Amino acid sequence: MSLLVLLFWATPISSLLVAAILVAELLPLVLGAPLAGVLVDRLPNRRLLMIALLFQGTAIAAVAPLMGQPAFVVALVFLSGCGRAVAMPSMSALIPHIAGEEEATRGYAWLGTARSVGNIAGVTGGALLAGIFGHPAALLIDGGTFFVYAALLAFVRSERRPSGEHSARPSALAGIRHVRRDPVLFASIVGLAFCVGTVIVINVADPAFVRYVLRGDEFVLGAMQACWMTGILVGNRLAARLETVSGVVHAIAVAAVTTGIGVLIPATFPFIVAAGTGWVIGGVSNGVHNVALNAIVRMRTPEEMRGRVFAAVGSVVVGANLLGTAAAGGLLLVIEPRTVFALGGTGALLSGVACLVFVRRALKREKSPASAELLPN
Repeated sequence: MSLLVLLFWATPISSLLVAAILVAELLPLVLGAPLAGVLVDRLPNRRLLMIALLFQGTAIAAVAPLMGQPAFVVALVFLSGCGRAVAMPSMSALIPHIAGEEEATRGYAWLGTARSVGNIAGVTGGALLAGIFGHPAALLIDGGTFFVYAALLAFVRSERRPSGEHSARPSALAGIRHVRRDPVLFASIVGLAFCVGTVIVINVADPAFVRYVLRGDEFVLGAMQACWMTGILVGNRLAARLETVSGVVHAIAVAAVTTGIGVLIPATFPFIVAAGTGWVIGGVSNGVHNVALNAIVRMRTPEEMRGRVFAAVGSVVVGANLLGTAAAGGLLLVIEPRTVFALGGTGALLSGVACLVFVRRALKREKSPASAELLPN
C-alpha cells in the first residue's frame, strides 16, 4: 500500500524521486543482509519479527506529515527497508517452528498466498484510500497495519530460540559462504538470481508496453497485474506439494523457463488476451519461486544457520532485482518496450535452462560414490 501511494505521489514531482524510493526500499535488503542474519541467528525470532514490524510501521507512519520534504521521505523509506531486511529472514526462519519441519514447505506456500492476497488488497486499498482521503491518510493506515501484525504475533506460541554460545556460532558472512559451498543450493540461487535480474526489466517497461504496444489504459495495466497476482496464488499452491530437494530445485529451474515463456508470449503476440495469458503463466512461475526459494534454503541449511542463509539468499535475489531495474531504465532509452520484453523473456528462459543443467549435475555429483565418501559421518 505505502509503495503504491508513494509512487503515485512522486511521479509528478520527478522520475529521479521515483527511482530513489524504489532503491531506498530494496537497498537495505542487500547491504544489511550480514547484520540481519546475525540478529536472526542470535535473538528469539518471533520477538525480533515483532520489533522489526513495529519499526517498519513507525517509519511508514512518519512519512505522512513529512511528504513536503522528499529527502526525509526517502530516508524514512530506507529505514522501513531496514526493518524489512530483518523481518524477512526472521519470518522465513520461524515458519518451520510454527508449521513443523515436515510441513514447512506448505507453511511457506500459505505465507506466499497471504502475501499475494495482501499485495492485491494493498494495491486496491491504497488507490482507494489515497483517492478518497489523500496520501498522508493512506500512509498512516498502512503504518497501522504493521502494528496490527505485530499484535497478532503476540498470540503465536511458537518461537525460534537460537542456541549455543556466540563464539560458537557462524560469522556474519557464514550465510554467503554456506551458499557458495553447497553446489545444489548455489546452482539454484544463482539460476534464480539470473532469472530475476533479466525478467525484472518488464516491471519498468510494463506501463509503456501497455500504453504504446497494447494501446491500453490504466485499467488494462491493472488487469495485467491482476493476472500476474492470480497466477502467483496458483503457483503457491502447486509448490506446496514439493517434498524433496530434487523436486524443489527442478521446480526452480523449470519455473524460470516458464517465466521466460510467459514474457515472450506478449512480446511475440502483442494482444491483450495473449498478454493476459502470458502474465498468468509468469505469475504461476513467480509463485513457485517464492515457495521453492524458502524450501530449498530450509532443506539445505542447518537450523542454527538459517537466519544468515535466508538473509544472504535474499540479498542475492534483491541485488539482481536492483541491477535489472537499473538496466531496464537504460534499455528503454534506446529500444522499444516490446524489444525489452523479448530480451527479458529470453534471458529468463536461458537462465532456467542453464539452471536446470547445473542443478542436475550437482545432484548427480552428490549421489556419486566418490562424493558420498567425502560427506561427514
